[in-house]
Amino acid sequence: MNMINTTPLLAGSVFGALAIIFGAFGAHALKKHMDTERLESFETGVKYQMYHAILLILIGILPQTDHTYYAANLIIIGVILFSFSIYGLVLSATFGKKIKILGPITPIGGLSLVAGWIMLFVSFLSL
Repeated sequence: MNMINTTPLLAGSVFGALAIIFGAFGAHALKKHMDTERLESFETGVKYQMYHAILLILIGILPQTDHTYYAANLIIIGVILFSFSIYGLVLSATFGKKIKILGPITPIGGLSLVAGWIMLFVSFLSL
């Protein structure tokens, strides 16, 4: 496979920019509406999104293999399910109508992130 996979580069760039926007939004606009626990949950989503944005950029510049391809896709799915479900849970609870269906989605996203890291580990074994 060894060609450049632009998907992790593009996703990492978008996730990184959105993490900064969401972090600023949480720190400034949401701070006055949220209790400390909700704000910390929101910040957890932002942190994990940024960590994985950076990881996706790194995966994008690695030699591409089937394992790095699957790692990137698992991490992209994981960020969407993990971080964005946290945002949805926190925002919906803050503004009156908690979307409970998002609760079980967060750990699925976390498992997808873990699977992505494991797939990345497997790709390093092949070097």
